[in-house]
Amino acid sequence: MPFINILQQFIELNQPNNLLYYEVATIIIILVIHKFLGTLIAKLILLLLKKANKKINEVAYFKLLVKPIQTFLVVFIILLSLEKLQLPNDFKNFSIYGAVTVGYLCNIVSVILFISITISLIISIINYAATILEHKANLTATQTDNQLIAFFKDFFKIIVVIMGILLVLKFAFGQGIGNLLTGLSIVGAAIALATKESLENLIASFIIFFDKPFVTGDTVKVQHVIGEVEKIGLRSTRIRTEEKTYITVPNKQMVDSIVDNQSLRTKRKMVFKLEINKETSLLTTQQLISDIKNILQQNNQIHNPNVELYELAKLATILQIDYFMEPINDEDVNALKTDINFKILALLEANNIAMATVV
Repeated sequence: MPFINILQQFIELNQPNNLLYYEVATIIIILVIHKFLGTLIAKLILLLLKKANKKINEVAYFKLLVKPIQTFLVVFIILLSLEKLQLPNDFKNFSIYGAVTVGYLCNIVSVILFISITISLIISIINYAATILEHKANLTATQTDNQLIAFFKDFFKIIVVIMGILLVLKFAFGQGIGNLLTGLSIVGAAIALATKESLENLIASFIIFFDKPFVTGDTVKVQHVIGEVEKIGLRSTRIRTEEKTYITVPNKQMVDSIVDNQSLRTKRKMVFKLEINKETSLLTTQQLISDIKNILQQNNQIHNPNVELYELAKLATILQIDYFMEPINDEDVNALKTDINFKILALLEANNIAMATVV
């Protein structure tokens, strides 16, 4: 089957009504103007969207949708043009491997290509819709909306990809979707047993979203890890620790473990011990306790201050100081603690009270 003979047959089959020239010209034109045409169509769609909602994010729109639209146009028109052309029977029926012929292979490739670009375009639309919803969610005080948007964006992407695979099996390989779903249910049961942990994490993600023990942006403590929740995914929760490391915790562990949501605490308790010299007199110690308590009571950010004689050690008299603060951020907490500690040091210095000596 020489190439020259095939080319001659191809030209002869498509020569009537200059079909070959029209289709080739169409392909060349779309390759030349696809960027302009895609941008034009995107702008027309944008005008329609603006009628429904004037607060459209144009930067995100053109960034996420213009290129997928251009690609879709090119592939769609090329496939449509090639579909109208007739291939020589010798070429179509040429066997590559057993019953697999060139014509059959071309059909499979064209179907897979068309479904792939369609799925890619739909995923880009999902990304853009999520961007719009995230912008609106950022205007609200709660992070729950942002959390749900990120979750369902990934969820719908997975659904679209699964649908794309089913469509490929249906239209490219001629498999019935009903039979496929029946088969998938059996295979799915086997996969479910093999991927038990992944399914448990998926179910746990739904529990997190609807029970809301924490949301994106909360500071949590789980399994001796403290950090800010940056993302709650389908399988795991991502936490940025105080050391700025990035921790991934499976959602099942986030549900099964004791999670301390520090962002929801009403007050923060501070406890520290002050060791003064054993030789400090009883009256001086009592006065020191009273003065420290007075310092704490004068600060309106401190609640329930308590200063007590905690322990009589061999070389020191140990005082325990504890109090509650409003749930302010770590920077303000450290500033307040520093201010209190300096005032206590000044009090010790003014009363000539020495700290305990460590031998």
